[in-house]
Amino acid sequence: MTHEHPTPEAPHVTVRGEGRLEVDPELARIWVTVTARGADRAATLADLTRRNTQILDLVKSQGDAVEKLETGRFSIAPDFGRRGRQERPRGYQGTVRVTAELTDFTVLGELVTRLADVEMTAVDGPWWALRPDSPAYAEARRLAVTEAVQRARAYAEALGATLSALLELADTGLIPSSGPMGGARMAFAAESADTAPPLDLEPQRQTVTAEVTARFTMNPPTL
Repeated sequence: MTHEHPTPEAPHVTVRGEGRLEVDPELARIWVTVTARGADRAATLADLTRRNTQILDLVKSQGDAVEKLETGRFSIAPDFGRRGRQERPRGYQGTVRVTAELTDFTVLGELVTRLADVEMTAVDGPWWALRPDSPAYAEARRLAVTEAVQRARAYAEALGATLSALLELADTGLIPSSGPMGGARMAFAAESADTAPPLDLEPQRQTVTAEVTARFTMNPPTL
């Protein structure tokens, strides 16, 4: 980058360019929390293990539609109730959390319904997102640079001048959609008598914005 100072023979023009586009999401993330409660530690752990296996098997059955499957926090602890800590717990409670990332949204509605139908299971999501290397980011940057050049050229032409050189181009930000988008929380404390129909989930389009600042020299205008 150069920081030469403007002169009447080489005036500068500094502009901002923005590229914004809306694209379909590429990923859907869901979080599954499995819980077990019981009076006996071993029995509680066995129930938790069984339900966790059901969840993993259901997700893995989707094959290539699943890009990532991870087990997160696991815990099993005594429950002493509201009267404070005592020598003998009332029972035990265990939880395990599983995260799944899918790329094929056609199976998503049926999968979340089947997951939520597992006993003592809560499902959170979906959260729609783009891949970190999504082409949408590069396209947003290209649009931002194009707009900066067009804007600088318009200012120069308004003075009856033309651009002569690019002095500086700075990337001031790439802003993808952020936060939980389109999430629906489902929680079931027990297996339903009948299997629920698949949820109709519509992917939420993602907005990506890139911003640049650019500084150009102009041929001296005739004022």
